[in-house]
Amino acid sequence: MNASFPAQRVPRVFSPLFCSAFLLSLLLTGCTLPGGATPSPTTSPTGAVLQNRCTTHTSTPVQLAMLYGSEKQQWIDDVVADFNTRNIRACDGSISVKATPIGSGDSLRRISEGKMQPDIWSPAGSVWLPLLQEQWQQQHGRNIIETGATDVPSLVTSPIVIAMWKPEAEALGWPNTPIGWNTIAQLSTNPQGWAAYGHPEFGAFKFGHTHPDYSNSGLDAVIAEHYAATNKVRGLTVGDVAGAKDFVANVESSVIHYGDSTGFFAQKMFADGPSYLSAAVMYESLVVEANDGKSYPHLPYPVVSIYPKEGTFSSDHPFAILQADWVTAAKKTSALAFRSFLLAKEQQQKALRYGFRPADTTIPIAAPLDNMHGVDAGQPKTLLQVPNVEVIKAIKASWNQQRRKVDVMLILDRSGSMNDAIGGVRKIEAAKQGIAEFVGLLGESDGLGITTFSDTSQTLTPVSALGVKRQNVLDAVKGITAAGNTRLFNTIDEQVRVVKAQPSKHIKAVIVLTDGMDNYNLLTVDRLVSSIAPAHGDSNAGAGVQVYTIAYGGDADVAGLTKIADATGGKEYTGNPQNIQQVYQLISVFF
Repeated sequence: MNASFPAQRVPRVFSPLFCSAFLLSLLLTGCTLPGGATPSPTTSPTGAVLQNRCTTHTSTPVQLAMLYGSEKQQWIDDVVADFNTRNIRACDGSISVKATPIGSGDSLRRISEGKMQPDIWSPAGSVWLPLLQEQWQQQHGRNIIETGATDVPSLVTSPIVIAMWKPEAEALGWPNTPIGWNTIAQLSTNPQGWAAYGHPEFGAFKFGHTHPDYSNSGLDAVIAEHYAATNKVRGLTVGDVAGAKDFVANVESSVIHYGDSTGFFAQKMFADGPSYLSAAVMYESLVVEANDGKSYPHLPYPVVSIYPKEGTFSSDHPFAILQADWVTAAKKTSALAFRSFLLAKEQQQKALRYGFRPADTTIPIAAPLDNMHGVDAGQPKTLLQVPNVEVIKAIKASWNQQRRKVDVMLILDRSGSMNDAIGGVRKIEAAKQGIAEFVGLLGESDGLGITTFSDTSQTLTPVSALGVKRQNVLDAVKGITAAGNTRLFNTIDEQVRVVKAQPSKHIKAVIVLTDGMDNYNLLTVDRLVSSIAPAHGDSNAGAGVQVYTIAYGGDADVAGLTKIADATGGKEYTGNPQNIQQVYQLISVFF
């Protein structure tokens, strides 16, 4: 049976006593204040007497491990550094916190699989809590998260918005005409693109959101699409999910790629301009950052927050103290002290500085959350209800069928140096295992091709639907051997052209792994970039062929590969035989 969480988490107002009196944070545990003073017993916000949970007291320092959604890293870095200087004590010695930023979906998987054991978990949104709870119950027969009304408070909030360039929003009638998911669906499927709204110079509509299996904003976006398709704001059912397929497919048809990081989307959109993305789902705080004049000094136009008229979520950044075997009583009481430190007014007011809305709603929303930074403090008007676990799982499964498909060419360096070993593992063998991992992550309708190169290039299989040839592809990969030189740049140039010529409307990408420098045809990296990068001023640059590069081992040309990836809207990775399967997994998230 699934433990229940609040159906809709909204910014929670803990009483002024709870939020601002730091004494209360320590009273839960018989803690001591800086300087050694011990507070007296009192009551909680609900009126219950807070008992001393400590059975022993030692001078042993307590270090808390915290995993948190990377969206709030600047605020967390600030407040954790402050906390760690205060010599605050609970049952034992002084408390310190080691906080690690990580994607919400990634942290859920790592906790569930036992690969990471944090004491505190703060994903970007509460939608992840029941998902971890269910997995933990299935594996261990008990809850890992408390479900009481005040057990998992919100730290800060940031509405999920559609960030859009102001001139393009105005072309849709903003701010007088409400914009929502139905608008996005219409733009995505209109063959005239922005020309239908009197602006052919904007080109096609190019949309983006992160992968819902890995990122909070991506999951919230896909759930919101399903709500919009059904004209509901709560009570979404599995049956509704089935009926929303066509609408979701329409919205997804204009996505240029997915990804695991909302921050990466923001960086690419704000750095590369409207030619790369027309709009993307992200946090209101990132719109504030875009308009602050510091993070993006060459921003081509102001960015505005679109709060979908059908409703949206407020990313509430819950603070969960995990109920796992590794979380000792001393850690639990220390975590409670840290939690109340974060909810105190001083830290809550700092949140504003970083573009977040304080969870303590007695603190007024002020600059930089204002119109000058693309924010409407009176929005959102409608908050959507977080569905139950079964509906969320159905949404994720359905989205995987409705998402925009990919045509991708995998390029593998099979030059002689790939026979070398790192850490006792031959590079070529590990690289083949990585490719096999990637092939297993693609769907039946995704297009895949594989090309190898040394002195010459050879296409083992052209880009075509994977479903009917999956086993043949895996068999061909097993037979790859290494010998010869490194004909790198010409091979990339040729295969980008091949993928670009594909007639489908899929996302188009090239993934290249190499362990060395181009030493055969000697096409320069600058000439290659000039050939494969979108033309300057191309209003549809984001719809080109994205090149993802893997610098494999210590001899690869990292600078050159980074330049290639950046120029095409892709991303550069560094890999070795020990992590190459994980690298291919990370790249697969873009599709």
